[in-house]
Amino acid sequence: MTRSKASALSNLRILDLTRVRAGPTCCRIFADFGADVIKIEAPPGVDPNEGMSGARNGSDMLNLHRNKRSLTLNLKTPEGLAIFKQLVATADVVVENYRPDVKHRLGIAYDDLKAINPRIILASISGFGETGPYRTRAGFDQIAQGMGGLMWVTGLPGQGPVRAGIAVADSSAGLFAAIGILVALQERARSGEGQWVRSSLLQAQIAMMDFQAARYLVDGIVPQQAGNDHPYSTPMGVVRTADGFINIAVGGQGQWKAFCTAIGHAEMQDHPDYATQELRLKNRPALNARLAEIFATRSSAEWLDALEQAGVPAGPIYKMDEVFADPQVEHLGMAVPVSDEEGGRVRLVGQPVELSRTPAAIDHLLPEPGADNEDILREIGLDDAKIAMLRRERVI
Repeated sequence: MTRSKASALSNLRILDLTRVRAGPTCCRIFADFGADVIKIEAPPGVDPNEGMSGARNGSDMLNLHRNKRSLTLNLKTPEGLAIFKQLVATADVVVENYRPDVKHRLGIAYDDLKAINPRIILASISGFGETGPYRTRAGFDQIAQGMGGLMWVTGLPGQGPVRAGIAVADSSAGLFAAIGILVALQERARSGEGQWVRSSLLQAQIAMMDFQAARYLVDGIVPQQAGNDHPYSTPMGVVRTADGFINIAVGGQGQWKAFCTAIGHAEMQDHPDYATQELRLKNRPALNARLAEIFATRSSAEWLDALEQAGVPAGPIYKMDEVFADPQVEHLGMAVPVSDEEGGRVRLVGQPVELSRTPAAIDHLLPEPGADNEDILREIGLDDAKIAMLRRERVI
């Protein structure tokens, strides 16, 4: 299996011990920018939780694990652990999202890896942190969404807590871990030493709460559900049109005046109930009711055109098929076609960051388990006879 044609991180080797979402999200960034990411997984039939990430050729696995090589390795055997440690000696980064105690039981905690390779960076992604009273709890995205405060500000007022429609905690924990690894790599260029990078779903979710968390910490305000309305700026949210829904975002007095003119009601600019942001927020129910009457008279396309001409931020609310049919999304190349080994093509989600000289690339799909065993093991000096023995004993 060839590596990605991207070159930005082609000098790096990443050992990927992760599964589900947070860890694979982290490693995918490195793979897309050209790092040699080796996905290490148990040989078929060894792991009692095999398949917990879904079908191997399913959309989620293909999207999370593209551009990687696959090595099957039973870390619970002495031979498998020895091979892993040989790989550590050649690697820059190890990424794992086991429960915190597992790596210590396996003998692959940071101090163990550092003894082999002082330059190694270990990135650990847990549910609740490597230390503390919840360290051994199993962490899942929705649990972190609840504990991190997201579910209490999501949904309509009085509806009760609502989960976000995506895995916010998982994905952001993976992104924060990748940032931590890049920082550690930069520091290593000066010091020559690796270090232990740690992130968790709970920490990531709290960080993603950002201004809502700061409202409590700084102002003592406990945010509540606001539905589709912005917590403190209005009109900013969803309005129903004659044939659907759109988002509007009126952020200041200049935009408010332009907005009133664009919707054909310039008299609202100086209305005693709406003339300032404070008044609009205070009288939001009445303002929303008035806007509902106005926006119901024309189609979404007509309103979007009128607001764009006035310089007022607004946008459609798409289903996923509409997202990828949008001309701006097509222009940005967010759906990347990739060929499989049989010559078929699938589209995967592109990287959302562009580099002018060394961009990301998506060249190949997730290989079958162990597809790269021989190549990887030969790279660390094992001969054909040794590889055959390891296969017979189900080490690989």
